[in-house]
Amino acid sequence: MDPSRIYELDRQHVFHSWSAQAQIKPMVVTRAEGSRVWDGDGKDYLDFSSQLVYTNIGHQHPKVIEAIQRQAAALCTMAPGTAVESRSEAARLIAEQAPDGLEKVFFTNGGADAVEHAIRMARLHTGRTKVLSCYRSYHGGTHLAVNVTGDPRRWASDNGSAGTVHFFGPFLYRSAFNATTEEEECDRALAHLEQVIALEGPGNIAAVILESIPGTAGIMPPPPGYLAGVRELCDKHGIVYIADEVMAGFGRSGRWFGFEHGDVVPDLITFAKGVNSGYVPLGGVIIDDAIAATFDDRVYPGGLTYSGHPLACGAAVATIETMREEQIVENAARLGVEIFGPGLAKIAEAHPSVGEVRGMGAFWAIELVRDPATREPLAPYGASSDAMNAVVAAMKSDGLLPFANYNRIHVVPPLNISDEDAHRGLEIIDRALETADAAVS
Repeated sequence: MDPSRIYELDRQHVFHSWSAQAQIKPMVVTRAEGSRVWDGDGKDYLDFSSQLVYTNIGHQHPKVIEAIQRQAAALCTMAPGTAVESRSEAARLIAEQAPDGLEKVFFTNGGADAVEHAIRMARLHTGRTKVLSCYRSYHGGTHLAVNVTGDPRRWASDNGSAGTVHFFGPFLYRSAFNATTEEEECDRALAHLEQVIALEGPGNIAAVILESIPGTAGIMPPPPGYLAGVRELCDKHGIVYIADEVMAGFGRSGRWFGFEHGDVVPDLITFAKGVNSGYVPLGGVIIDDAIAATFDDRVYPGGLTYSGHPLACGAAVATIETMREEQIVENAARLGVEIFGPGLAKIAEAHPSVGEVRGMGAFWAIELVRDPATREPLAPYGASSDAMNAVVAAMKSDGLLPFANYNRIHVVPPLNISDEDAHRGLEIIDRALETADAAVS
C-alpha cells in the first residue's frame, strides 16, 4: 500500500493510545530489521527505543519469524484449557529462568493484565486488600494496573477506590528524604516504607509491587540493599512481594531479571515485552509454590480467552532459545559496561543540560535540566516542553528514533545492537543535546 494511503486510513480509523487524536502525526513505518526502522519516505532510523522497550532481540529476527511460521502451520490457536506443545515448552523455559521455587506460569496477553492477575492472586492468597506501590512507577493501562501506577498517567482514572497506596521509592537525584549518599537513600526509603506499612495496617496489606528497575518512570536502579530490605519487610508482615519485570525482564538490564541485581527472590513475577520481543502479544505471572498451592483445590477465579496463545508461546520459545544461543543477555551487560556507561558519562560531562545519566545493560536514562544547580527539569513532571520537543526532533532528523518521557531521553535499543550502531546512536544524541544546552539558564 502507498505510504500516503496508509497514513490517510490511519487518521480516518485508528484511535491511538495516550494521545489527543487531532494533535498527532503518526510516523508511517514500512519495514524494520535488526536495530533499524524505515519510514514511508524510505528513510532509515536507528531504533533506540526498541519501540516501547520490547524488541529485545531486534526486529524480524529470522529464528523467531521461522518459529512463528512453523507454529502457524501446525496449530494457530487453541483454547487455554488444553495442553499444547508451545504453551507447555514456553512455561518450562520461563520457569527455568526464574529462581527455584517459582515453577508455575499463568499466561496473559500483556503486562497490564499480568499485573492485574498477580494482585488478584496476592489478595486471594492473603485474604487482604491493600496494595502498596511506588510513586514514579508504571504498571499498565488497565483499571487496577493504572491505579497501582505512580505517575501522572494514573490521574485521570484514579478515584481512590482501587485499594492502592503509594509510597516514595529510592531516587537519590531527586531524593524525597534529603539523602546525600546511596546508603542514606536506601536506609531512609526503607524506613519510610516501614512507616507506611505500620500506618496502613500490616494486616490489611496484600502486596507490595515494585518495578525491579523502574522503566518509563525514569530507569532508577535501586541502591544496594533496597530490594533485600523490601523482601525483609514483606516477610515480617506476611505481605506478598510482586516483582514487576515487564520492562526490565528478559535481559534488558544485563540479567534475565532485574531483581537479580538485588539478590532477592520475589513471590510473584510479572513479565511481558522481552519474553518474545513483542512479536506476538504475550505476558504472564510466574508464581511461587506457596501461592500456587492456594489454588490446588480452590478455583482460581480468572482467565483470558487467549491465555497461552500458541503463536505467542511459540515466539517465546524461539526468543528464549535464541537469547541463550546468541548470549544476548550477556551482550546487554557488556554494552552497558563498555559502551553505554562510558559513552553517556562523556555526554554528561559535555552538556550542561544533562543533570544525570543512570542505568545498566541496555537500559539507561538521560535526565535533562534547565538549571544544573536547582535541577529544574527541561520539561515539567507529567508533560513535555518546546525544548524537549526540539531535542526529539533533532534526533529524528539525524536518523534516530528516541524514547522520550517528560524531561528524559531513554537509551533502550535492542540488546543485540551492533557496537557500531550503538556508538552512532550516542553520537546522534550528543549532537542533539546542543539544542537542550541552549535552554539552560
